[in-house]
Amino acid sequence: MAVQPAAAVVLDSFRQAVYDSFERRADVLCELVDAVACAPGRVTDLARLSLTEEFSRGHGALYDGLNAGRVDPGRLGDLVAGLAVPTMCGPEGRDRVVLAVDVSNWLRPDAATSPDRSFCHVYGRGRSAAQIIPGWKYSFVAALEAGASSWTALLDVVRLRPDDDETTVTGDQLRVVVGRLSAAGHWQPGDPDMLVVMDSGYDVVRLAWLLKDLPVVLIARLRSDRVLRAPVPARRPGTMGRPPKHGPRLTMKDPDTWPAAAHVTSNATARYGTATATGWDRMHTVLNRRGAWEQHDQDLPVIEGTLIRLSVERLPGERDPKPVWLWASTTAATTDEIDHYWSTFLRRFDLEHTFRLLKQVLGWTRPMLRGPQAADLWTWVILLAHTQLRLARPLAADQRLPWQRPQPPALLTPARVRADFPRIHRTMNRPAAAPKPSRPGPGRPPGRKNNRKAPIQPVGKTPTG
Repeated sequence: MAVQPAAAVVLDSFRQAVYDSFERRADVLCELVDAVACAPGRVTDLARLSLTEEFSRGHGALYDGLNAGRVDPGRLGDLVAGLAVPTMCGPEGRDRVVLAVDVSNWLRPDAATSPDRSFCHVYGRGRSAAQIIPGWKYSFVAALEAGASSWTALLDVVRLRPDDDETTVTGDQLRVVVGRLSAAGHWQPGDPDMLVVMDSGYDVVRLAWLLKDLPVVLIARLRSDRVLRAPVPARRPGTMGRPPKHGPRLTMKDPDTWPAAAHVTSNATARYGTATATGWDRMHTVLNRRGAWEQHDQDLPVIEGTLIRLSVERLPGERDPKPVWLWASTTAATTDEIDHYWSTFLRRFDLEHTFRLLKQVLGWTRPMLRGPQAADLWTWVILLAHTQLRLARPLAADQRLPWQRPQPPALLTPARVRADFPRIHRTMNRPAAAPKPSRPGPGRPPGRKNNRKAPIQPVGKTPTG
């Protein structure tokens, strides 16, 4: 018997651990994960997955598995975090974990009977084409790789309910993920802090306060209309009165208000031309006692960080690119750290490639599921299928189409690995048991109507009391 490569052993053990993590309908769900990863072409609907070679049951069992199946997300999260996680080399020459957090929407505008739908902000293709569409919002956390890549390591996913405080939920999710990575040995005392990159939709200042006890540095993009404050200058001897809490203002749109920068760097890039980064140390926003800070029973804190203005010569398809403003939740950053922060932030867009793969290839948002619990289970099925593809990268060969360029094994995209995954799957152990013979149920008697119609569910926050 031939000895399996190390990557095959890891993939085999992961598949067995996934099967053991399913608490109900384990056989169906395990085969459903395989069907998603091995289905030819794009996944367009659930029923067609039951026709694949990897799914040995009927389409009724498939829907029953999603509606009646059960899984422990915490156990699956521990399992995924225990795998090898990509890292990036920092300015000090040591590897560190870089996480990206973002929200992706599962739009359900016509699902009037589906509960827990929220109003999702969707960007159109043209300018000023944004829309608000009902759907389910999911928060993903992924580890990023160094260099341009369409691969990310998905670590956790949580559905945001209409009445959730998204900042609090995101903070709790990051705390859980960082704890899992630390327990798995991906971070130990003395290692560089993990980096967490995010877009402008997050309250990064609030998150920095909630996660101040964790070994993380948050890097987020800010809107270009923000106003920040510099640290309070030293007081002159003999000055009377209460000392000020905030220093001079920095208005991003008004260069006349910008103080002297602590660091200015310039780097030549192949894609964007010359990239110039300007950094200001100990910049903070003025907090108001409203919203999330309304119940804060002490004096509002001053949360300082490093403000970075990044400008480039060109962008693809845009001759006059606008500068990008970033805020990092750390102070006294060096010139090398500032360059590392903004270059790491650009890797955040790799997560968009993952979302495109989940939706357009693996069919994450294609099923017309009614219940959010079934949608949560299906989302974890997609995440596990993507993780199996990631583990199969060292085993995959280039099964390209005639019009595709050849690629070395190290540069295969997730879609290319998926094209060869059916061959890899045939060499793997199959934890799921063989289906038992059964007959379909009688169904609703002819001529009898459905007298238990599903109620119409509201969209957005539901009033309480």
